[in-house]
Amino acid sequence: MEVLQYALRKLVSGIPLILGVTFVSFLLMVYFGPDQTYELLGKNPTQEQIAEIRHQLGYDKPFVARYADYLRELVTLDFGHSNSTGEKVSALLGRTIPVSLVLVLPGFLLGNLLAIMLALLAAHFRSRWPDKVIMGFSVVGMSISYLIVIIAFQVIFSSSQGLGIFPVRGWNVHSFGDYIDYIAVPTMATVFVALGYNTRFYRSVIVEEMTRDHVRTARAFGVPPGKLLYRNVLKNCMIPIITRVVFSIPLIVISGALLVESYFGIPGVGKVTFDAITTGDQPVLKAVVGLTAVMFVLAQLLTDILYRAVDPRVSLG
Repeated sequence: MEVLQYALRKLVSGIPLILGVTFVSFLLMVYFGPDQTYELLGKNPTQEQIAEIRHQLGYDKPFVARYADYLRELVTLDFGHSNSTGEKVSALLGRTIPVSLVLVLPGFLLGNLLAIMLALLAAHFRSRWPDKVIMGFSVVGMSISYLIVIIAFQVIFSSSQGLGIFPVRGWNVHSFGDYIDYIAVPTMATVFVALGYNTRFYRSVIVEEMTRDHVRTARAFGVPPGKLLYRNVLKNCMIPIITRVVFSIPLIVISGALLVESYFGIPGVGKVTFDAITTGDQPVLKAVVGLTAVMFVLAQLLTDILYRAVDPRVSLG
């Protein structure tokens, strides 16, 4: 009951954030976004034709009325139809979001789990050669552009000049084996880049925790290194780790998938967003921006609840 009441309070307190993000994004789309009026008309349109198209697109409404319509769409999850394809936006997102989730989830999980393991190893051997090797690898991963890594991995594993063992592009998934084939290269590229950033962050958190008095006391009492790292160090580092992991989810689903899906031609929400940006498809853009803001509010709620789960001392007040 306490968790439910807290969740409701947190959701209500997140409304200003959603309103702020959606208002700014909607303002930018209305006044600086592409105008589709002339893209939908032929050459030399008449004033009557221009007025009719602007009416159909809702451009002739006052800004406040258009923003109110946007909020209503966000609450009802009815964003109308895509200007580019004519498909209902809710159906479009319902079809593409699951593809993005199953695409990015393996890389996201592996990138964080491997980073935590490497960070523990580096912190345990701090300033010795394992630490230097791991940190050197992390710097390499951080220094190379994500796009360059994607291209390199595609050439190595998918092209005829390389190993040619995985599909080059597309998403023709009919079995678990097909799924593994199509996510292999995007997952390896994602893990390679994510390991650099994640390992350095987790190592800094773990090293700081290892300087605490309770860790030095446990080491003085002869607690085995493995048990020390898990019980006395890792458990006490879970709050910053949870914060990084959970707040990465909205960005991974949208921005991370955008680059991978656009390059590999995978029909997920990232590619849909990229296409909407290039074509000025405002109904799709409004839906993606609004739902991303909602995801950040939900991520904040989930983070606070997980804080309490790993540390009972944290209050849900």
